[in-house]
Amino acid sequence: MGRKLAGIDEAGRGPVIGPMVIAAVVVDEENVPKLAELGVRDSKRLTPKRRERLFDEIIKLLDDYAVIELWPNEIDSREGTLNEFEVENFVKALNSLKVRPDVIYIDAADVKEERFGEDIGKGLNFRAEIVAEHKADDKFVPVSAASILAKVTRDRAIERLKEEYGEIGSGYPSDPRTRAFLEEYYRKHGDFPPIVRRSWKTLRKIEEKLKDEVRPKEKKREQTSLEDFLK
Repeated sequence: MGRKLAGIDEAGRGPVIGPMVIAAVVVDEENVPKLAELGVRDSKRLTPKRRERLFDEIIKLLDDYAVIELWPNEIDSREGTLNEFEVENFVKALNSLKVRPDVIYIDAADVKEERFGEDIGKGLNFRAEIVAEHKADDKFVPVSAASILAKVTRDRAIERLKEEYGEIGSGYPSDPRTRAFLEEYYRKHGDFPPIVRRSWKTLRKIEEKLKDEVRPKEKKREQTSLEDFLK
């Protein structure tokens, strides 16, 4: 048995719909080549079907793992920046591991990689060597494995939301299907569904775009309600 290596990454930091998912994995360094043989690499380089097939195969080779889903209400109610929120929850995921790693590879969200790693190190309740780098999911197999677990978990969450709300796209602001869903929902309800991150500028832009279209409807509904009351 070799050293225990951890990798940690997130999926869904930027979308306006659905959760941000953080995954931490621990793998014995002797099993890292086996993960590489499976084709484990940065989740963005794999198709959704390939990621889904790899999910269970990866778990079989791990010593331990933890997955945290952070939904819009938690993201919107955070007190600090998104980076600080990410550090806090990276720490939470790592501290929940039962198998303590000797080395932790981190996909750094901060422009200053070292600072991101140091901030996480301060919150850990165990000691480990920390390697925090940009694009770590493309450089270190344990981070690639974590990125796949995180992405598949988020993909599954989005599919569940589609069963409830219909076509919502990927949830990213740049996705025309996502924008179409949000605009149509706002036109119909005069508000956004509980699955959105209300602190995102995307929603304010849609409100501004549709305000003249939606407000007359709301005013008309209010007048109708008053007339019903006076009957």
